[in-house]
Amino acid sequence: MSQKIDLCHIDEVKSGTAARFDVDGHRIALVRIEESFYAIGDRCTHANYSLAEGEVYAEEKEIECWKHGSTFSLVTGKPTCLPATKAVPVYDVVIEGERVMVVVS
Repeated sequence: MSQKIDLCHIDEVKSGTAARFDVDGHRIALVRIEESFYAIGDRCTHANYSLAEGEVYAEEKEIECWKHGSTFSLVTGKPTCLPATKAVPVYDVVIEGERVMVVVS
C-alpha cells in the first residue's frame, strides 16, 4: 500500500540543490530544479554513496554521485554513465500547499 510522507517546506530546498531525507526506511534525495521537485533513492548503486551530496545538472535533469562520477536521471532513476549500471528508485512528488511530500510503497 502506498503512503504520502511529508518531507519539508518548499523553501527548504533551493533550486539546483538536493537534500537527503530518511523516512520510514527509505533514504531519499529530494532535488529541486526551478519549481519542480524530483525524489530518487539516495544511495548510488555503484558504491552506496549519498547522491544528495552530488552536483545537480538542471538542464539534463540528472544528479551526479560525488565519489565516482556516475550520473542518474531524476526522471527514470537510470544511470546515464558508468561506473553505475543499476537504477535507483524514483518516487512520485506531491506538493500540498507549501509542503513537499513523496509517495512510497
